Amino acid sequence: MIKPFKLLTILGISLLSQLGCATTPSDTTNNDATYHRMADMPVDNAMLSSPSTATVIHFASGAISQNITGKLLPQQDAHWYQFSAQQGQYAIINLTQTMAQGATEIANVADLHFPDGGQDGNKGGIIYQGCLPQTGNYRLRIARNLMATHGGIASYHAEVIVLPRYASQSLCSAHS
Repeated sequence: MIKPFKLLTILGISLLSQLGCATTPSDTTNNDATYHRMADMPVDNAMLSSPSTATVIHFASGAISQNITGKLLPQQDAHWYQFSAQQGQYAIINLTQTMAQGATEIANVADLHFPDGGQDGNKGGIIYQGCLPQTGNYRLRIARNLMATHGGIASYHAEVIVLPRYASQSLCSAHS
């Protein structure tokens, strides 16, 4: 069994290299065949507190990943994001424990809510890794650990990776 971090490394380096994918914005000469990482998404704290006001994660044409950074203010328990995906796309969501300037805590809890209402999540690290079960809108909640909070500003950094269907086929067929 491959450990989650090892698989993330394999997907992040080996698979993307084998697909001819670039990993930096400077290698974006042909969006039809080249993939790149997006810059960090800006965060508007006022709009992120409830699922109904989830910030949409936009992937640029040809992009397979998006970095999300933000801070939960003392009165906020969570921030919500959403993205659209198809059944059978391979996804990895990694929540790293990064302390941003001005933060006194780390938001280290996240869960992925599926279009049918199901969910999967974890504390820190790989939040989700696998083939997405449905086509539709997925919502990502990033939160502070309410059992360990001191009520301060909690920072977070997450990377959302969603492979295109053609690159997901071999990974998803192995799990069926």
